[in-house]
Amino acid sequence: MFGSSRSLHVQKFGGSKRPERLIRVFRSGPRRPESVWYIFAMATKVLTAFAMVLAIALMSMQVLGQTATHKPPAAGQGTTHTGTNSKSIAPASPTVAAPNAAQGTSAPADQSMFPLEEQQPHVVAAPPIVASPPWQFRDQITWGANLVLVVLGYVGIMLAVSTLKKIERGSRSVELAATAAADSAQAALLNAQAIMDAGRPWLLMSILPSQDAENSFAIMATNRGRSPARIVGTAEQIIFAIDEAHLARTPEYPSEELTAPLVPIILMPGESVEIKPFSREDLKSICDSEETLRSIENWEEKVYIYGKVIYRDLTAPPEKPTNETAWCCWYIHGRQKSGLVFAGPPDYNMHT
Repeated sequence: MFGSSRSLHVQKFGGSKRPERLIRVFRSGPRRPESVWYIFAMATKVLTAFAMVLAIALMSMQVLGQTATHKPPAAGQGTTHTGTNSKSIAPASPTVAAPNAAQGTSAPADQSMFPLEEQQPHVVAAPPIVASPPWQFRDQITWGANLVLVVLGYVGIMLAVSTLKKIERGSRSVELAATAAADSAQAALLNAQAIMDAGRPWLLMSILPSQDAENSFAIMATNRGRSPARIVGTAEQIIFAIDEAHLARTPEYPSEELTAPLVPIILMPGESVEIKPFSREDLKSICDSEETLRSIENWEEKVYIYGKVIYRDLTAPPEKPTNETAWCCWYIHGRQKSGLVFAGPPDYNMHT
């Protein structure tokens, strides 16, 4: 539970007969190298910052101790400098006549009578050097408090930066989780739609030759889905064109109204129903002139038969839209034989 343990024996004290005590020191399991290096790096960063702040504070103390505040000298005072020593002297007083005690007479004072060396010296006024005051206990407390505030501010900034990074990582994780949840929801929706589409009816068209008449064909609709379908209406059209390039881009019908079946047509899965029969004899009835028939026989023009089937899923609610299957065929008129194959642009053979 605590990892590996070591046992240490303590020697006896003073020859006493007390039994040896067994001390077990439990050590925790080995730490991961990444965690140890991370803790070492953080501790080194904090100690380095503290050392820099302490060095700056000590430098400011030295500068403060060397700076002296100078006070101007009082009026009427001066100093004379002789080498490195200085002393204050009184200001010079005007020259007065000295009394002659021996003769009892007074003589006027004449400055020319005295030599130049005995005249008063030249005085230069200079501010006195004042010693720097000692570092008071109040200043020490203020400096210590400022240092503590600096350290606390640095620690607070580091904690704030670490918290912001954690918040950023958390928000990024939440964003990724939200994106993953949205993708999962979209995938679930597509899966549900695919399941619904797989269970709905699908009417596919096919062409079957007639077993009773030669050169006769039947266009069939077969339910290839998994649920029953009810045919709502049909539409069809026959046109003459040189080739597919001369067909309209979208199929056109003479009327937008659909032809509803006389009796309801319900197709179970796998059942088929005939939508449009066509034979070689029907060609003469649709050609309005001999020239049109001759152009068909000479393959100068082609006969295209196209249409659509509208149906509904019986298991779906009434408000659900209907489905549509479009089809297009090319009738091939030969000298003796005829054929019917699927042809036309993609819009003529679409499923919804």
